[in-house]
Amino acid sequence: MSSILLFSLIALPYAPDALEPAISKETVEYHHGKHLQTYVDNLNKLIAGTEYESMPLEQIVASSQGAIFNNAGQILNHNLYFLQFAPNPLNANPLIPNPLAQAIIRDFGSFEAFQAEFEQKGVSLFGSGWVWLAADKDGRLVITQEPNAGNPVTKGLKPLLTMDVWEHAYYIDYRNRRAAHLHALWQIINWSEIERRYAE
Repeated sequence: MSSILLFSLIALPYAPDALEPAISKETVEYHHGKHLQTYVDNLNKLIAGTEYESMPLEQIVASSQGAIFNNAGQILNHNLYFLQFAPNPLNANPLIPNPLAQAIIRDFGSFEAFQAEFEQKGVSLFGSGWVWLAADKDGRLVITQEPNAGNPVTKGLKPLLTMDVWEHAYYIDYRNRRAAHLHALWQIINWSEIERRYAE
């Protein structure tokens, strides 16, 4: 008999106000405490009694459709999103020589070119969704635009870094200024975590 996996809201490794001014305490409380909690509650109800109730989250995202995919995808996306941040004093320098930094320069030409392309793809994604830095099976890096609850795992890629372009991620702090929101997030990326994901 398979065991039932009940998903729960991830605990944040920082205080709700720790990411200010890039992301306000109010946004964290709504985005994490309300939006993400709703996806968790919905998924647990949707998968009860189905083949998905014993699957890990990434497997659900890779194999489901419809409401189950939407809620599972949003949980996976938000978990990766919130756990990639840290207050400024904890940030690692992204330009310290390491395999990820070398791959960024190899695949985008420079760190600045990578940032510019990433922001441009975030701004130009129509409607709600996510922009991702992901790696293929050979470790080459790509930037993907994923609408709605999309995640690069559905394309056989490893998700490394993401920025949320659903309005609930930034409207309290930035109103309609999506570009300003994306640009500010570089201040709080914990590159040690992104490097860890790349190395896995």
